[in-house]
Amino acid sequence: MKVLISGSSSGIGRAVALKFLDNNFDVIGLDLNESTINHPKYTHYVCDISKKVSLPSIKDIDILFNNAGLQNSKDDITNNLVGTINVTEKYGFQESIKSILFNASASARSGDEFPLYVASKAGIVGYMKNVAIKLAAKQVTVNSISLGGVLTKSNDVVINDKEAFKKIMDVTPMKKWMKEEEVAEWVYFLTVINKSMSGEDVLIDNGEHSLNSTFVWPK
Repeated sequence: MKVLISGSSSGIGRAVALKFLDNNFDVIGLDLNESTINHPKYTHYVCDISKKVSLPSIKDIDILFNNAGLQNSKDDITNNLVGTINVTEKYGFQESIKSILFNASASARSGDEFPLYVASKAGIVGYMKNVAIKLAAKQVTVNSISLGGVLTKSNDVVINDKEAFKKIMDVTPMKKWMKEEEVAEWVYFLTVINKSMSGEDVLIDNGEHSLNSTFVWPK
């Protein structure tokens, strides 16, 4: 089977690519940067997903993981939302497609982050549902994951700030963040194992939003 991953050069995308390669899939990566993955079943394309003309011609995609994204830049909407739509429209409606997964964000639900980033990720959730409706009759699963904190290099600014990270842990019931490899397990499950859930946004955030209760009752 053939898997296409956007944003595959580092972080979550790279971890997901390695997960699929370990399971003997053919993996194709799209990224603005070159890849350090050296594997006979991995093919890499340097391209800008925000520009349709930049996308290479690739056929027979079985699984699409829309992962590429920027954070707190002036191009968050163009790259995260428009770019994701470009990739999906080109590769996600092929006859061979079996599953599409979008990397959204817990901030798409909470609204608590950089405004353009929040808007782009909330837009991805809405677009995911649109795609799920269109592909349901073909039994294609289409979902998104809304991740809370992940231990990636891009989050080092808060991970390495003891005071800032303590504030985060204070409001995170499970007192931890996910590793990239755990995200890869979720991606594999939702695109390969899952055959029946579609149109859902899965919140995975160590309880930061789902377990923080505001219930108040007089004593």
